[in-house]
Amino acid sequence: MLKICAIDIFDAMKKLLENKLVKKALIIFGILVTLVLIFNYILFPIYVSGSEVNVPNVVGMTESEAFQTLKDEDFNPSIADTSFGVSLPPGRIFLQKPEAGKIVKEGRTIYLFISGGDQIISVPLLKGKSVRDSRLSLERIGLKLGKIDEVASTQPKDMVFDQEFAEGTKLRKGQSVGISVSIGSGTGNIMVPDLIGKSLTEASRILKDSMLVVGKVNYQISSTLLPNTVLDQYPAPGNKLNSGNSVDLFITKEGSIQERPEIPQEN
Repeated sequence: MLKICAIDIFDAMKKLLENKLVKKALIIFGILVTLVLIFNYILFPIYVSGSEVNVPNVVGMTESEAFQTLKDEDFNPSIADTSFGVSLPPGRIFLQKPEAGKIVKEGRTIYLFISGGDQIISVPLLKGKSVRDSRLSLERIGLKLGKIDEVASTQPKDMVFDQEFAEGTKLRKGQSVGISVSIGSGTGNIMVPDLIGKSLTEASRILKDSMLVVGKVNYQISSTLLPNTVLDQYPAPGNKLNSGNSVDLFITKEGSIQERPEIPQEN
């Protein structure tokens, strides 16, 4: 009886193995098992036992120096980002990932972060704003409000009518921008005379005759006007001052006009 059962089971298995679909399934299963065994006992041990090395320190180096140092150690350097406002000079590496001293596999990618130097900011338009709005506009973008000159003018009282640096001038983050604020047309009884186009000597005489005095004299190079010619004045003509008040003058002088640097240095 047992012998007959064993023969029946054998015949059934033989017929099953002769089935094409079963054969294909067994072949695929055998291939998968073989791949798992190869990965588990050959490839994975090779990967795990690969060489491990310390990451060199490239912080403070230039981009080219850092790349060369990492490539010499069989690493793969890659620039991750450039940041402004960091303490290192422009073009220097200020951060690396993974950090120096970390133990990693050979050939690992090392991500580098480069200093872009001081952040450069464009000066906004301040003319027409109040002092408060000007301060907020500057602080919002990383600049500061500098010296505030209160000047009599025909502009509305407490309005900014001039600024130290023109709109769009490039400054470093943290620099200051001075402004001129109108105090109105003045409350005095002496009308400010028109001095533009006059010589410095003649302007001084006219002011003296009006019981006013010459204030700050600012010299500007001009290639078209004679030296010591008044280019501009503050307060403007038509404003009213008291006796003894001063009028600032902008006067021409000889010399060659030099291109203004894009980023003025702080005093």
